Amino acid sequence: MDMGIAGRTALVCAASKGLGRGLRRGARHRRRESGDHRAHVRNARSDGHAYPRHLRRDRGDRRQRHNHARRHAAALAACPQPDILVNNAGGPPPGDFRTFMHEMWIKALECNMLTPIELMKATIDVLGLSNGARSGLTGFVAGVTINNILPGTFDTDRIAVTMEAQAKAQNISIDEVRERRAQSLPAGRFGNAEEFGKACAFLCSVHAGYITGQNLLIDGGAYPGTY
Repeated sequence: MDMGIAGRTALVCAASKGLGRGLRRGARHRRRESGDHRAHVRNARSDGHAYPRHLRRDRGDRRQRHNHARRHAAALAACPQPDILVNNAGGPPPGDFRTFMHEMWIKALECNMLTPIELMKATIDVLGLSNGARSGLTGFVAGVTINNILPGTFDTDRIAVTMEAQAKAQNISIDEVRERRAQSLPAGRFGNAEEFGKACAFLCSVHAGYITGQNLLIDGGAYPGTY
């Protein structure tokens, strides 16, 4: 399927593995080195150029913000004017919310809201603090051609970690946890990174040019609601 985006450039975050890696399949690879910054550049056969960037979380709020800013600069130096920005980051660690300390909430906010916003600020024009404060990331991107993909249970390293913790807590095998979770989904299976990448590619394509401000659930039917 011709996505109509040949020759365009995409900056893809957290593309070294998991769902981000699903965006990079079927492409040639070369690496640029600049000091301790690494920008992985892939030339897609028909869908333009993708510049994946892995943005890690660090301990310490001040150092974390500094390192994020440094990596943003490195990513944008490799891809200064992306046509497509794919914000992507691993979720916070699992656990009982009653045990989460204030700094854990702040780190989650930094990674899953403020870091994507910083990259948006560097690449596109969006509305300001009011939207961000009122509705978080979804509100922040209102009014421009930006959509959110909300993945359910995908077969990635992160889900393996959460299932390992669940197996340990319940004193059962990881295989049993996997089977139970898969059977709890209407689709009867976990998602895979490749189909996630194809869904994302569709939203980036000319065929989805009239879709904006949407939260697209890709969860195998796990969410039972209509809205």
